[in-house]
Amino acid sequence: MKAAQVNRYLKDAGKAIDNISVNEIGTPSVGEHDVRIRVKAAGVNPLDILTITGSIKMVQDYAMPLTLGNECAGMVERIGSAVRDFHPGDRVMARLPFDRIGSFAEFAVAPADAVAPLPYGFDFAEAAAIPLSGLTAWQALDELGAKSGQSVLIPGGSGGLGRMLVPLAKARNLTVIVTGNARSREEIFALGADRYLDYRREHYWEAGLEVDHVIDAIGPAEFDHELSVMRPGGVLVSLRGMPNKAFTERAGITGAKRLMFSLFSASYDRKARAKDVTYRFMMVQANGEQLRKVADIIRQGGAPTIDPNEFRLDDVRDALRLVNDGHPAGKVVIRI
Repeated sequence: MKAAQVNRYLKDAGKAIDNISVNEIGTPSVGEHDVRIRVKAAGVNPLDILTITGSIKMVQDYAMPLTLGNECAGMVERIGSAVRDFHPGDRVMARLPFDRIGSFAEFAVAPADAVAPLPYGFDFAEAAAIPLSGLTAWQALDELGAKSGQSVLIPGGSGGLGRMLVPLAKARNLTVIVTGNARSREEIFALGADRYLDYRREHYWEAGLEVDHVIDAIGPAEFDHELSVMRPGGVLVSLRGMPNKAFTERAGITGAKRLMFSLFSASYDRKARAKDVTYRFMMVQANGEQLRKVADIIRQGGAPTIDPNEFRLDDVRDALRLVNDGHPAGKVVIRI
């Protein structure tokens, strides 16, 4: 089969993207609990850039050469002997497990419990836009432990993740405040947001906000601003910050890595405690049951917006450049 691969990490994102090659490799084998998917579409994400630059290798260091891609939609081609819920020909989608990525290929293998059926009425490209951002949104909201009626701020929430977070948060009866670009304002309001701030015109930390919780997808530069608008007792869930000791305990990370993350993240935990706020770092996990629930909610609001550029597997470098350097008009998808 054809697959997009890298053979080493390169810190410079541009060079790392240039280093990707589309190779002929063996079709992956199927374990007894696995599903092999004939990939029809694969979502392209900032996580793919972090992977090829080695930015996450302290949490997950991959063997090389590495087939890229974290999420996909396609048709079941083969099932393992213990699989009962899926059959060849089923239309499915999946966020591949963190240690078994490889959706930028003609075939991908996932445990059956990471797979979910396509939402009714969605095509493969639309479905491929759901798993990673949809599960990230679901699990981030779980991490908040928010109560009905509480508020959540989503800085930079006008992209693909925000488009998932808003309807999922509203389904939990939360008040949702989003910051983002002007062109996405009406779309985010249509998804159910209660307030939208154009980041070019006003800073949320100067807008008199007081929120119960924050979901951070921007990273360390925004941390102090996010804390400044939070009420005591809240939770700040970061998807781009520094893993802390609590994360390493949940993830089973031990030894030198736990010590290193604990030291590097000490200032985050200290600042959060000073505000009587809990800081949590998370990385999304594959989960087919949650993905079914995400799809049911997303389907009610319509399909995700897909960037109009048509990329094939041989165009993988161009697709990643658009995610890294450009301003996609929706989710970037590779059609295979």
